[in-house]
Amino acid sequence: MRAPLLRSSLGCLATLFGASPASSIDKGVRRTAAAALPHLCYSRKAMHYQTEERGHPNSADYRIYFKTSDGKYISPFHDIPLVAESDQNDDVPAKKPKSERKVLYNMVVEVPRWSNAKMEIATKEPLNPIKQDVKKGKLRYVANVFPHKGYIWNYGALPQTWEDPNQKDEETNCCGDNDPIDVCDIGTQVCSPGQVIQVKVLGILAMIDEGETDWKVIAINADDPDAEKLNCIEDVRKSRPGHLEATVEWFRKYKVPDGKPENQFGFKGEFKDRDFAVEIIKSTHEHWRALVHKQTDAGGIECKNLSCCDSPFRFSADEARAIVKSAPALGSAHPVPSEVDKWHFV
Repeated sequence: MRAPLLRSSLGCLATLFGASPASSIDKGVRRTAAAALPHLCYSRKAMHYQTEERGHPNSADYRIYFKTSDGKYISPFHDIPLVAESDQNDDVPAKKPKSERKVLYNMVVEVPRWSNAKMEIATKEPLNPIKQDVKKGKLRYVANVFPHKGYIWNYGALPQTWEDPNQKDEETNCCGDNDPIDVCDIGTQVCSPGQVIQVKVLGILAMIDEGETDWKVIAINADDPDAEKLNCIEDVRKSRPGHLEATVEWFRKYKVPDGKPENQFGFKGEFKDRDFAVEIIKSTHEHWRALVHKQTDAGGIECKNLSCCDSPFRFSADEARAIVKSAPALGSAHPVPSEVDKWHFV
């Protein structure tokens, strides 16, 4: 059962469930249904988000910054709530708690389906904008591994989650990859980088990437026509034959054209169900909570935020604005290298 929520006159949420540092989380805590998700209180309700581009698209200086509808710059990593808010009025308490199966999560889209640029939340930069990953001085593009063109879903992350590199996962026996937990949206809409959508979680895949645990949540955009009939990983398997198998194959081989070995998987590459996925999400939310409360080693992660109550990393809207305005102004896009369109047969 979910821990009941208290709502203060300031609009902050707090749970009655005692929150402990991430270092104390063990398998028993992870598997306890009472571990409520929104442990942190927030200074404002979630709202519609806007983005602001800076720099030159397809270049190392390109950034996508996030701001609220009233123009305040925020971190998509720390300031966008994990759980999507309902339209319910703050002053009217819910008559009954929402079922876990009806909970929607905010997803920050980093990479649209069919595209190749490896865009990601810049976890080590102030305000954590989206940028294109760079390795060995070159922008990273995911190879087209036949028969796939780029990413085969909208790819992104759940805000307010963190796969702690100092914590060994009991399920995979590997530590986290130091990033927010990844999400594959299998909906039909092709999204845009920086778009924030609400998703229904369906299951999860345990990928082992160069010795690190890199969970992949399988979800569907709540606005998708198929969202009502897809409620678990078995529904995906029945209604979309081959989709899950293609997902495993994609993650297994996508680094091979770069000279890397195939990725490995926990649970022999089998998808775990929705309930299991939710417990993993709760665990990564706890790790994030410890991160923004300075209860664990940040290891270079930038934790500045505008809305996490009691976080020692909170800063002002003026400071956030100064960070964005110091970035290069939006300029013309650079050309994309022709080799990005090459097919690879592996």
